[in-house]
Amino acid sequence: MKLSFHGADLGVTGSCHLLECSGKKVLIDCGLYQGGRELVEENSQPFGFDPAEIDFLLLTHAHLDHCGRIPLLARRGFRGEIITTGASVELARLVMLDAAGLQEEEARYQQRRARRRSGNHDKQVEPLYTVLDALNSLDYFGRKADYGQPLQLAPGIAATYINAGHILGSASIFLELEEDGRKHRLLFSGDLGYSGRAILRDPTPPPEADTLVMESTYGNRLHKQLQPSIDELYTAINETMECGGNVIIPTFALERAQEILYYLREGVENKQLAHFTNVFLDSPMAISATRIFERHPECYDTETLKISTDGSNPFSLPGLHFTRETAESMVINQIDSGAVIMAGSGMCTGGRIRHHLKHNLWRKESSVIFVGYAARGTLARRIIDGAEKVRIFGEEIPVRARIYTIGGFSAHADQAGLLAWHQHAGNPKTTFLVHGEEETMRVFASKLNNTQVKMPRLHQSFML
Repeated sequence: MKLSFHGADLGVTGSCHLLECSGKKVLIDCGLYQGGRELVEENSQPFGFDPAEIDFLLLTHAHLDHCGRIPLLARRGFRGEIITTGASVELARLVMLDAAGLQEEEARYQQRRARRRSGNHDKQVEPLYTVLDALNSLDYFGRKADYGQPLQLAPGIAATYINAGHILGSASIFLELEEDGRKHRLLFSGDLGYSGRAILRDPTPPPEADTLVMESTYGNRLHKQLQPSIDELYTAINETMECGGNVIIPTFALERAQEILYYLREGVENKQLAHFTNVFLDSPMAISATRIFERHPECYDTETLKISTDGSNPFSLPGLHFTRETAESMVINQIDSGAVIMAGSGMCTGGRIRHHLKHNLWRKESSVIFVGYAARGTLARRIIDGAEKVRIFGEEIPVRARIYTIGGFSAHADQAGLLAWHQHAGNPKTTFLVHGEEETMRVFASKLNNTQVKMPRLHQSFML
């Protein structure tokens, strides 16, 4: 039995791990690297294994950094079976097709730029993969996994998907292995969710394992409590409505948009929000993701499931408008007050949110509420850090709107949650830490007892 690491090693994106057992090769996740240019360029490098030799791909969940290189894997020869939960199948399709469209758009931009600089009109810039590649990769999605139900992949390899509580359909994967009479229990955490959040069930405690591959994204910190963050959201919206402005919420399409809709509905029903007249979800991808959420109540927690079974929609509220078309989005900018506008992207790096910022950021009666992480160098981060003016579509826009940063909506478990989950896995002989910055991993490793901790580097392999 051999385990090798080909992504999210001493880093937080590009998750990709390979198990070799009983003559089969099983890949766990195949994600896209995200971040600076060096990381992006890593996406086009060799995987570190031959895609054509992979028999199974087990997908933990549909975030881009876990599924985003699947079209490239298929383009380079993968012909095996992809197994994941039903909800993840739908979300992965949405995420991969969107990523492919962005890859094609970026390639066209780079080609135009190169031609302007060199004058060589024959120069071709190829995308990492195309929409057709993404569509073709969907052919390899096979069996759908149900939480807690073992799947026999091959003699000596059984996989059980366990609810990870991170996003809709997310899972940890427990592998029961046997080779040459030796048995081994291997557990992949995937990304773990934060207990007590709305919509999804809390992560399921895992079974005991001999070897654990564990994410460590927030292994060095504790999260802010959720309820104060919800209260802060309501206060920000109410204050803005009283001033006669609009609320702009840069929103990640997957999970965060649905979570904010849930809390807006709850706030209206509990009469904690009573002033706004219109809510716009102005993101085609977020709208599609919301429809997928509505189709998968099997992932809901008890409270959300009750809302659904009672005939209500947990993601709907009075005055809610889904705006898919560009023309509909443009009309929103004619509204001066009383609107809550949710649009992508969450870091304001592109998408429709930039248009809404252009029309509202200079207005002192409006506000911008950030409810997610903003990386250095992004427009969102510049606004959060107190820029007096920002450039949007070539125009200098003064920042006069009130800026709120609400940090309690994380979809990742914090240090306490990670430690509790690890403890449930018994006393694994070895714990491999992945999906985290090296400094964060070292802090988390210092908290782990009765296990040998390893932090693998890219393409490093280990015998089990």
